[in-house]
Amino acid sequence: MAHIEQTGRFQTSTRDERDMPAVKQRLRVPSDLVSCHTAEVAGFVIEGHVPAEDVLRLLRDRPHGVIGLAVPGMPLGSPGMEQDGGDARQAFDVLAFRSDGARESFARYDARA
Repeated sequence: MAHIEQTGRFQTSTRDERDMPAVKQRLRVPSDLVSCHTAEVAGFVIEGHVPAEDVLRLLRDRPHGVIGLAVPGMPLGSPGMEQDGGDARQAFDVLAFRSDGARESFARYDARA
């Protein structure tokens, strides 16, 4: 959450849920995109370590039919997964997903050493 809060554009709060699989199902997160964190922002679902700049772009552009963004897994160097003192990053995609299960690449982050 620190990453998203640092933008100064979001007010955040946390809520512990006993049954996160049910929450993710209610929010229509595709099962193969499920990750460790789930957020709701202005009617969109954010799943996993999605960069704040992509959340801001989603809110600005509001692509037709898209209900959320996801970064499956926990890629090294994604927001919240940075390594101390390093700039290393695994390549990862931010995927936009729709209520019918369709998805497309929303952003791509290349690997760096």
